[in-house]
Amino acid sequence: MSYPDQAPARRPAAVGLAATVLVLMAAGAVASAVAALLVLGGTVERFRSAAAGTSAAATQVDDVVLLLRGATVASAVVTVLVGVVLVGLAAGLRAGRPGARVATWAVCGLGALFGCCAVTALVGQRAVPLRLSADGRSAAELLGLVGDAYPGFWLAVNAALSVGQALGYLGVAALLVSPSASAWFRRRHPAPPATAHHPFR
Repeated sequence: MSYPDQAPARRPAAVGLAATVLVLMAAGAVASAVAALLVLGGTVERFRSAAAGTSAAATQVDDVVLLLRGATVASAVVTVLVGVVLVGLAAGLRAGRPGARVATWAVCGLGALFGCCAVTALVGQRAVPLRLSADGRSAAELLGLVGDAYPGFWLAVNAALSVGQALGYLGVAALLVSPSASAWFRRRHPAPPATAHHPFR
């Protein structure tokens, strides 16, 4: 005998849309990581060419290149891991797991915060000049060349991705707060059918 309050409800459109947005954001994150790795070689070449005209020593240039490569690879790895987490959350939402909904809210809050911080950092990198002491003049010159070594479209694309990321997280969180989503995640799942045991067979 089945009961209406125990019957699995149809997944609301809001939940399906939230899961789809998470998957699209995961795909965008992976694409961003791949793009960063692809432009790394050209960025390093342009940086070395520009650094040749500065007063920096070769060891200082190599140190900055090592830092640039390490930061790019580390960022790409973290970005891909975030994409994997987003796909997992999307699967949990589609399955109707309440824990996935709570975890998605937490990730959305952190993601929106980091997205806003990334936009601020990107804008500040170009808007605020780096000022160091006279002893750090070479380091200041090299660090100033790093931003210029990236392709011209890089800053605008990354700023747009960061804004889209923040808006995507906010949109997913709003979809999961909708009444239809709340009712669906609170529903009672039907108990699995009991199997008859025959100890004497």
